[in-house]
Amino acid sequence: MDKKVGQFLIENEQKFIHFWEEQIIVHHYRDNPELILQNGHLMYHLITNSMLNGFSEEDVKLLAHKVARERVKANINIGEFVYNVNLGRSIIIKYLNLSGLMPEDLQAIINLVNKQFDLFCYFAVSKYTEIKDKKLQEQNLFISQTHKDRLAILGQMSSSFVHEFRNPLTSVMGFIKLLKHEHPTLPYLDVVSQELDQLKFRITQFLHTSKLNMLAESQNEDITIHLLIEEVLEFLYPSIVDGNVQIHTNIDADICITGDRNELKQVFLNLLINAVDAVCEEENLRKIDIQTNIDDHQIKIRISNNGPTIDPEAVQLIFEPFFTTKKLGTGIGLFVCKNIVEKHHGEIECISDNHLTTFQLTFPIKQN
Repeated sequence: MDKKVGQFLIENEQKFIHFWEEQIIVHHYRDNPELILQNGHLMYHLITNSMLNGFSEEDVKLLAHKVARERVKANINIGEFVYNVNLGRSIIIKYLNLSGLMPEDLQAIINLVNKQFDLFCYFAVSKYTEIKDKKLQEQNLFISQTHKDRLAILGQMSSSFVHEFRNPLTSVMGFIKLLKHEHPTLPYLDVVSQELDQLKFRITQFLHTSKLNMLAESQNEDITIHLLIEEVLEFLYPSIVDGNVQIHTNIDADICITGDRNELKQVFLNLLINAVDAVCEEENLRKIDIQTNIDDHQIKIRISNNGPTIDPEAVQLIFEPFFTTKKLGTGIGLFVCKNIVEKHHGEIECISDNHLTTFQLTFPIKQN
C-alpha cells in the first residue's frame, strides 16, 4: 500500500510543487526562490522515499539542518519558514485524500507524513535557534570586548592626561592659596579655586575609570554618612546657590559605612552634581532630597531630584560606560559610581517617573 501511495506522489510531484510554489511566502529581495523550490523538491522526495524504501529520521534531520543554516544566512523570519513547511504538509495530505485509498488505509500514511513534517520542523527550528543563539553570544562577546578595548584606550589616554595636567594643576592651586593668603580681599579667587577643584574632580573621574584596580589599594575606615554628605554639599554650595536649588535632608546621624572616604565622596559628588544639573533644566521649583534609613538589615541612601524624567530605556543603560543623557557628558561618572559602590559590597539603582528621579544606594550594615 505504501509503495502505491509513493508512486502516486511521484506522478503528481509537478502539480504539488506548482501549487505549493504559488502560495508560499517568499521575499524576492532577500530570499533565493530557486533554493526554496529546490528544498521543496527535496522534502517531497523524502516523503515519497519513505513510502517506497522506509522512513529515515537521519535524512529528515540532515535536510532540516541544511534549511536552518540557509534561513539564518538569509536572515528570514523563522515563522515564515514554518508556515511554508506546514503549507506543504497540507497540500500533500490533500492530494493523499484524492488518491482513492480507503480511510482506514489512508490514516497510517497520513500519520507517517505528519511524523516526518513534525520532525522536520523540530530539527529545523532547533538548529535555527541554536545558530541564532551562538551568533548572539558572539555579538555580545564582541560588544564586551569592544567596551574593554575602549576602556583600555581610555586608560592610556587618562594616564597621559593625568601626567600632563596634574603637576601644573597642583602648582596653580598652590599659587591660588598663596594669593588668597596674601590678598584675602582680591575678588574672584574663590570662584577660581572652586573651578580648579571641579577640574581636579573630573581628572580623578578619568583616573578611576581607566584604573579601577586602584580601588583595591584604598584605605577603609568608618565613615559617618551625614558628615560626608555635608562635606560634599559644602563643596557644591556655589553651584547650589547659583542654581537656586533647595536641598532637603533627612539623614540619620548614627549611620556609618566602612569604606574608603575619598571613593565614597566621589560617589556622592557625582550623584549630587548630576542632580543639580538635572534640576537646573527646570524653570519651576528646583528640589533635591537626600534621605537615609535602615531597612531589612541594610543601609539605604536615596538622592532624589525633580528634574526631567529619564526614559525607561535610558535607565537600563545609565550605568554603562560612555552612555550619557547629557549633551556634554562623558558617560563615565555613573559607571565609576557603580564600580565603587559594588566594590563596597553595595548596590546602586535608578528609579525615574513623572515626579522624581531617584538614585538609591544600598549597603550592608557593618557587623560587629
